[in-house]
Amino acid sequence: MTPLLRRTKKPAPSPVRPVDRLVTLIGKPGCHLCDDARAVVESVCAETGAAWEEKDITEDEALHKEYWEQIPVVLIDGAQHTFWRVDPVRLRSALGA
Repeated sequence: MTPLLRRTKKPAPSPVRPVDRLVTLIGKPGCHLCDDARAVVESVCAETGAAWEEKDITEDEALHKEYWEQIPVVLIDGAQHTFWRVDPVRLRSALGA
């Protein structure tokens, strides 16, 4: 068999653990959906060990331009996970927990 046709096994990628993830909540003050999302993110991250941060669109023009119609927005490691409503089961699953 030629080397071009020979299959080689690639090692499986190591799973990313929840403690290695960063959840970012993007919202603004006075937003009741943001308050609800914060409670879910805080609870799931405390349970899984994932780190989380909160960013205010009123203090960041780039975030405001990108997300103002969608807040609250949840990112996982910089990629958008969800917006408006945060499902704790879905977030936990996305974090690998």
